[in-house]
Amino acid sequence: MLARIYKPARNAMQSGQANTKEWVLEFEPEEARRVDPLMGWAGSGDMKQQVVLSFDTRDEAVAYAERHRIPHQVFEPKEARRAVRAYADNFKYTRKGLWTH
Repeated sequence: MLARIYKPARNAMQSGQANTKEWVLEFEPEEARRVDPLMGWAGSGDMKQQVVLSFDTRDEAVAYAERHRIPHQVFEPKEARRAVRAYADNFKYTRKGLWTH
């Protein structure tokens, strides 16, 4: 019953920072998913996969896991590299690279 504590990254379709400020505690799957022979749906008997807890800080999530004696693993978030560019940089005289039309 190992739990992961992480800060979710934004998805590719998201330009803002929504749903990326909270820390999440979720459990690792204990058994593999299996395909239902009649309907073809994927399912599992592991009910802990449905549990997702949100916390404001990393310390709150770790304290919760330790208070309930849940073995956990903390994944630190990677900082996003932002390149600040202006539209006018496309037309600079000192532009690196070829200008093509």
